[in-house]
Amino acid sequence: MNKETKHIDINADLGEGSGFDEAIMPLISSCSIASGGHFGTEKTMRTTIRLAKQHNVKIGAHPSFPDKDNFGRKIITMTKNELTQTVFNQLIQFFALCETEGATINHVKLHGALYNYAAKDAPTADAVVEAILQTKVRPKLYVQHNSVLHRKAENLLPLEFEAFIDRRYNEDLSLVPRSEEGALIESTKDAWEQLFKMVSEGKVKTSTGVKKTITASTYCIHGDNQHSIEILQHIHKQMMVKGLTLDQ
Repeated sequence: MNKETKHIDINADLGEGSGFDEAIMPLISSCSIASGGHFGTEKTMRTTIRLAKQHNVKIGAHPSFPDKDNFGRKIITMTKNELTQTVFNQLIQFFALCETEGATINHVKLHGALYNYAAKDAPTADAVVEAILQTKVRPKLYVQHNSVLHRKAENLLPLEFEAFIDRRYNEDLSLVPRSEEGALIESTKDAWEQLFKMVSEGKVKTSTGVKKTITASTYCIHGDNQHSIEILQHIHKQMMVKGLTLDQ
């Protein structure tokens, strides 16, 4: 990494009731706000949109399977049309709130089980892309590089490739399931090392210790990670040393 300042986008999933949003928002450059599927009401969405505007943080919708009981972290069996409709409904409500708050919509990012399933299942990816297109808005779509959703959405939507600061990777660059021990990175040192390796080398060390090439331009931390604030504070200290700054 040279000494020239490099700008990076750090995003977080917010508006999910973690209680950490006010501390996290000044430390990130884009956020994905729970849009009612796994969490979120008009009040929580509006509050988070306003907080993001206050800190000049880019705003995105964070739709999911309609499953508040499991926080959107289990696959729900739905027809393709039903999935398109529920994602469309979440987006339309969120976009309308952004309009009333005078907020610019930067992106859409799927949540939880829907994010992971759309990355590998073609009908699910098709349903999501169709839902976004039906809104007539053309936000960026945050996706994993080389995923099924990437391939389905390219040439239809602007894409931003995403990698994770606080999740371990398998060798195929899928995320280690949360049910497995060590899937979530909670150490400030490990989180920074993973981020810096991705930014400076385009590599990530998998759960088996193998280094794999990873393509990303936005880096996510989960707002409900109990260590998210201290991880972000540590990252900011290290970024200053390494000539990195937030892309705002």
